[in-house]
Amino acid sequence: MPDVAIVTDSVADLPPQVAEEFGITVVPLVVRFGTDLYRDSLDLSPDQFYEKLRTNKTLPATSVPPPGAFADAYNKLAEKTSEIAVISLTSKLSATYEVALQAVGLMKRRCRVEVLDSQWAVMAQGFITIAAAKAAQSGANLHEVLNAARHTIQRVDMYAAFDTLEYLERGGRIGKAQAFLGSLLKVNPIIGMKDGEVHPLARERSRAKAIDHLYNLVARFSNVDGLAVEYATDLDEANRLVQRLHSKYPQVPIYLSRTSPVIGTHTGPGLIVVSVLGDR
Repeated sequence: MPDVAIVTDSVADLPPQVAEEFGITVVPLVVRFGTDLYRDSLDLSPDQFYEKLRTNKTLPATSVPPPGAFADAYNKLAEKTSEIAVISLTSKLSATYEVALQAVGLMKRRCRVEVLDSQWAVMAQGFITIAAAKAAQSGANLHEVLNAARHTIQRVDMYAAFDTLEYLERGGRIGKAQAFLGSLLKVNPIIGMKDGEVHPLARERSRAKAIDHLYNLVARFSNVDGLAVEYATDLDEANRLVQRLHSKYPQVPIYLSRTSPVIGTHTGPGLIVVSVLGDR
């Protein structure tokens, strides 16, 4: 095990095999249907979640992990290492960062823990976490691992297309994309993130044009080192976008990932996301 252990939360949407490959510990957020609580992607798979979203009269809600979930992860890792780097979901959209900090005080074992606000979500956050893990695997110390993560924060971006913004609005995560509300609930909005918040980018009249828009946003990058395509329910659509991107960037690794139920609560079933690691 590297000298520095890496922890993130489930909103990073890391494919399980990627988390395992890089030795990343993932702490799940919580999805709630009424009084029923589910650990994100553990107790409730994406397929089960979207079936519940379709059939359940109770609208889901999300909450941060309990502090004990982070503390348990820290204590387990502290048995093998003396330093832990935590890469959290943007603090502008969730209190997960604060909970991860709070959990340090609940530890029963002595270990240095540093929590970094990624300022991102989904696989943009995932790329930052992977960069930290790669640095750790190369023998970097905690300071160097966090510097690798901070450097990557400046090199990632993400773009998402929706069927509707009603879920983001209902969950209070809409940020500056509220400018798209009203009659635009029925079109295909394109959003990104800026300074840790949801930010409006464009709107398209058809799904096909929305996907083209995502592709064109990626194509503007002068250099691309990593890509990730994420989907809520339409795997075929995601695979087609992966193939288009692969044709343009044949040497670039492309992750295909499923957005977690926590993300689905705030976006609905029509989400598709592209995250980029590169330079504009």
